[in-house]
Amino acid sequence: METDNFIQQSDTRQNRIQSFAFCLAVSIAVLFSIFFVVPNLLGSGQSHEIAPDSRVNPNDASVSSLVRLPGIGIGRAEGIVAYRESFIKKFGPGPAFRNCNDLQKVKGIGPKTAQNICEWLKFE
Repeated sequence: METDNFIQQSDTRQNRIQSFAFCLAVSIAVLFSIFFVVPNLLGSGQSHEIAPDSRVNPNDASVSSLVRLPGIGIGRAEGIVAYRESFIKKFGPGPAFRNCNDLQKVKGIGPKTAQNICEWLKFE
């Protein structure tokens, strides 16, 4: 009888520990969501805003700088750099892009994308 009582007490303790661990894990998950996931969903996370004094010049910007532009992923950024390099090889030094519309010469960039990123670009 004592053995059965001891086993029941052990099972009860184990169930309490498991319940406590579960509640702790759920609480941590909720806190993680509140502090990390919810702000990003609400838009207070990383934004694509670029200050006017730090606008990107597509004629000399790196891929990592171009990726900061909205709607420009790694593929399009690499396309801009590749087009710029081929332009220089073909026509010599000089700007490959004189305005936003020139970006449409890059595969994957259409009028809408060019218009969306125009305010974050500078052409020098």
